[in-house]
Amino acid sequence: MTYTTDSIRSACSAQMMFDTPLGPLLLARTPRGLAGAWFEGQRHHPPLLDAPHVRDDPLLTRVAAQLQAYFDGARPAFDVPLDLQGTPFQRAVWDVLLGIRPGATRTYGDVARAVGRPVAVRAVGSAVGRNPVSIVVPCHRVIGSDGTLTGYAGGLDRKVALLRLEGAHPVAANASAAEALH
Repeated sequence: MTYTTDSIRSACSAQMMFDTPLGPLLLARTPRGLAGAWFEGQRHHPPLLDAPHVRDDPLLTRVAAQLQAYFDGARPAFDVPLDLQGTPFQRAVWDVLLGIRPGATRTYGDVARAVGRPVAVRAVGSAVGRNPVSIVVPCHRVIGSDGTLTGYAGGLDRKVALLRLEGAHPVAANASAAEALH
């Protein structure tokens, strides 16, 4: 386990499953906001959370409705409070990710420069991979410096599907990936 998964596990107050076109997504919250959204089988998925499963939690229901609108192609701006559990560096990286608009991409180098650590590209990659709030904190919008679609903790096919849904142009170069949403 890591600092991030340990802190999420102890901080969460409610959780619920949400079915997406890309597979089940576990949503988890703290009293302050959304703290987790992990695809089934995602790397860095925390172990079982101690929080109760709550089907009618107001925040988690709101997140699920916004995610459904996202998958329906409405591409809303997510408007939910977040409680991102991570190191100060990880949170700085995730804050940069929150500024990448739908349909746009940034490289790991772009993100490293934005957090003021231009040579910390690998550390940025690690922080991006440990993002605990998939889709809402759009780590899928980060690509390699040569435009290739490099890793995604939720699986490269999901990354391709999310970028395709948003109309991001690098997906055309990776057309052989699974057509998860079509």
